[in-house]
Amino acid sequence: MTCPLNSPFRIAPNPSRSSPFRIIHRNPLSRDSLQSVLLFKSLNIFHYSVSAPRLSSVTVRSQTKMQEKSISDKRMLVFVPPHPLIKHWVSVLRNEETPSPVFKNAMAELGRLLIYEASRDWLPTITGEIQSPMGPASVEFIDPREPIAVIPILRAGLALAEHAPSVLPAMKTYHLGVSRDEETLQPSVYLNKLPEKFPQGSRVFVVDPMLATGGTIVAAINLIKERGVDNNHIKVVSAVAAPPALQKLNENFPGLHVYTGIIDPTVNDKGFILPGLGDAGDRSFGT
Repeated sequence: MTCPLNSPFRIAPNPSRSSPFRIIHRNPLSRDSLQSVLLFKSLNIFHYSVSAPRLSSVTVRSQTKMQEKSISDKRMLVFVPPHPLIKHWVSVLRNEETPSPVFKNAMAELGRLLIYEASRDWLPTITGEIQSPMGPASVEFIDPREPIAVIPILRAGLALAEHAPSVLPAMKTYHLGVSRDEETLQPSVYLNKLPEKFPQGSRVFVVDPMLATGGTIVAAINLIKERGVDNNHIKVVSAVAAPPALQKLNENFPGLHVYTGIIDPTVNDKGFILPGLGDAGDRSFGT
């Protein structure tokens, strides 16, 4: 796999053909990006290898199974899937000329792809046998008995999570509204539709398009954890992430997995990611 000539990332050689990930390094090391480079290294940022084999597992008929992971549960991992459609939709979102309806659609398509990647080898399945028109067939379905929750952070998260039901056949949506003070950049919860307690074993996708300063996503995950969900049962899905947010997540939630369309180098004094894509909520809904 190759990178564009103007890409800020260099893909390092894969040290093991059996590894399903490749490490991303920042290149070149300018003074402005040095802090980001050190952070990326400390956060163990990985890049999917398209040709890598899937992790193997053993399944038992009519029993729920989960793929075994070889990566430690004690460190936060950030995944940037290299799919060309993800790059395409991120580019559409970045363009200041993109009109609101197209922007919202691009956000929804990006969310569909990222949720697909985040659910890889993570969803519980059940196996059995059915009758096809041509004869008996062994089958494998997502187990509807196992709880899967999608939590969009309002309001921009609504656009990124719009197509989640097309990817996750058995899911519930819980809405969480968090606003950020423009002066202090501190989060404030204005709508909380989370259950008092999540069912045991729940797998939760937290959908927040912009991981900038990290205040909003940290507040959201704390509310989820208070309701009985462990770090390794939470996955964060975002369009764009920046080092300050990743640093806070890394410090507070070991074992968390973050899936993002791209990682940008910095955040300005108003809490916006640079170069980012502007205010995702305003651009999605035109208000």
